[in-house]
Amino acid sequence: QVQLAESGGGMVQAGGSLRLSCAASSRTISRDAMGWFRQAPGKEREFVAGISWSSGETRYVDSVKGRFTISRDNAKNTVYLQMNSLKPEDAAVYYCAAKTVLFGYIVPISPTQYTNWGQGTQVTVSS
Repeated sequence: QVQLAESGGGMVQAGGSLRLSCAASSRTISRDAMGWFRQAPGKEREFVAGISWSSGETRYVDSVKGRFTISRDNAKNTVYLQMNSLKPEDAAVYYCAAKTVLFGYIVPISPTQYTNWGQGTQVTVSS
C-alpha cells in the first residue's frame, strides 16, 4: 500500500495558477500510473489528468487541456499538476491516485481503476 499526500492547494483568483504536488511514501511509484481527480460539492469525482509510469503518455479531461499539465519525478516519488488560467469551475477538492500497471503506456481514467488515494487538497478559485 502506498501512502499519498497532496499539497499546494489554496485560494486563487480566476486566471491565476497553482501547482499541486502528490508525494508518495512507503514504496516507490515508479511502476504506477498516476492520476489527478477532483470533486466539487454535490458532484461525482471527475478525472482531471493522468500520466503513465514511463511519463510517455498523458491524458486530460477536455475542460483542462491547454491549461493543466501533469508531470512526475520518479526519483522524488512525486507527481505534479500545474494548473494555469484557473476558472471558478475548477474549484474542487483535488485528489491524487495510484495504480500499479504492467505496461508503461497505460493511463487509467476511471476512479474505480485506481487502488490508492490521497486525502485531497482544496482548490478555491474566486471570480
